Amino acid sequence: MSVHQEASLRVSVAQYSDKGKKDSNEDALGCVVPAEPELSIKGLVALIADGVSSAEAGKEASETCVRNFLGDYFSTPDTWSVKTSAQKILTALNRWLYGQGLSYIAAERGYISTLSVLVIKSRSAHLFHIGDSRIYRLRAGDLEQLTHDHNARISRDKTYLTRAMGMDITLDVDYYSCDVEEGDVFLLSTDGVHEFLPRTRISELLLQSRSLDECCERLVSEALAAGSDDNLSCQVVRVDTLPSANADDAQLRQSELPFPPVLSEGMILDGYRVLQALHASARSQVYLVEDVETLERLAMKTPSPNYEEDQGYREHFVLESWMAQRIDSPHVVRVRDPARAPRFLFCLTEYVEGLPLSDWMQANPKPTVERVLNIVEQLVKGVRALHRRETLHQDLRPDNIIIGADDHVTLIDFGSCHVAGVAEMARPYAAEPGWATETYSAPEYRLRQRGSVKTELFSIAVIVYEMLTGRLPYGERYENTRSANDFYRLRYQPAPQFNPMVPVWMDGALKKALQISPELRYEALSEFVWDLAHPNPAFLDKSLVPLVQRNPLRFWQCTSAVLGLLQLFTLWLLLR
Repeated sequence: MSVHQEASLRVSVAQYSDKGKKDSNEDALGCVVPAEPELSIKGLVALIADGVSSAEAGKEASETCVRNFLGDYFSTPDTWSVKTSAQKILTALNRWLYGQGLSYIAAERGYISTLSVLVIKSRSAHLFHIGDSRIYRLRAGDLEQLTHDHNARISRDKTYLTRAMGMDITLDVDYYSCDVEEGDVFLLSTDGVHEFLPRTRISELLLQSRSLDECCERLVSEALAAGSDDNLSCQVVRVDTLPSANADDAQLRQSELPFPPVLSEGMILDGYRVLQALHASARSQVYLVEDVETLERLAMKTPSPNYEEDQGYREHFVLESWMAQRIDSPHVVRVRDPARAPRFLFCLTEYVEGLPLSDWMQANPKPTVERVLNIVEQLVKGVRALHRRETLHQDLRPDNIIIGADDHVTLIDFGSCHVAGVAEMARPYAAEPGWATETYSAPEYRLRQRGSVKTELFSIAVIVYEMLTGRLPYGERYENTRSANDFYRLRYQPAPQFNPMVPVWMDGALKKALQISPELRYEALSEFVWDLAHPNPAFLDKSLVPLVQRNPLRFWQCTSAVLGLLQLFTLWLLLR
């Protein structure tokens, strides 16, 4: 039966499966075309699996692959990319199949299956494949096999699988993505079909059949007639329409709301009374507001009039609320939905009492190392909460970090975030502007290169360095550096040079996190935090470590001896 989804992305789907000459059907296939907004956010999924007949649990394996993938994919975070979502599911699924298979080794059973997955999201197709089932694409009359069979031929009539789900504890899945055009037809099939039909005949049936249902049935019947002795299954997905680059969904319509006027104390906007202006910049304004009905205090962020004609800015502004609602961390500010239908464009968050870290540093110019470590650990927890959702903050700086009571840290302002799952969608904001503050941004941002976790690490390390020393690690020249060569000419300034209380191992951790080349930095934020708090032997070059840190007892013994000699010398001078 064909399926037509009334949405910006519209497809038709048909499928057919037959046990053929075998006693049971060990193939499995499925397709889910969700409603909006899930269709735009996650895409549609079609997949096919072929349980290995030599493994007695092949049928259970193929059905498990299809059922679990379809069940789990749409439960992954909206902010994850298709690749991340699928690979995490497939890795867990493979481990389960492999573990189940180990229980039946003595009985020569195994949970082994091929699997080919097609995800169409926005204007792109994502393919995940292992085994010898296949995915083809018919475009403008040309049929192309998009997957590569993972098998080896040992004779003219016999092959064996070299890769499959559940075959090994480690999983090597082929991943491929490509653009989609209207009219593209994707065919997913098991080897009982494509091993017995020439490619030219498959192409003819896809082109000449009166319907997709008829096409699937003819593919199976002709393969049977050609001598197929295996299960036969196929699925056809035709792309009827694609979303435009300005897809009209609820989120986009929200971005079309008018900008609010400049607000002042006492004004009421959509049921929120302005109590105080908290912050203003060229990009936005933030106010402390009060719900006139519940008296709850919240923070309201409004867009800057400077960007009223900038559609990309509007989309980013709406994205900030959408993304932050999907982050759950005590160190990330919580977004609130408006209590009433908004007439203007704004963002509401909980009101976090405290000081921006920039003001906190002014009030605490010489914090203890322990206090700085406490703040850093909380900041990293907040940033990692974003990273677990495949989201980069991209503007980590002291003004976006609030220090509350008992030095509680809250990360705010997500207007510059890069969200992997959103970047795959057809949106104007897919090409994001570089809004990161130059003082704290890594060289790769300044050079217009793609960011990563290591890019965020650099910004955090700059903040830590400034908290400890009141200075910047590369001096004032860093802000004016523009080329790669100029960046590599910069020289790191050791933190103990400005604050002798910074241990040498902590400076070593900072220096590594602040390397100009991302490849030389830490792989993970957790490694950086650990080395800040625990002496790493790699940073303890005794020729550079002050004696007071290397051997405190010897330091004070030497100091006492020198003072004693000075006193004796002074007494000798007095007695001359």
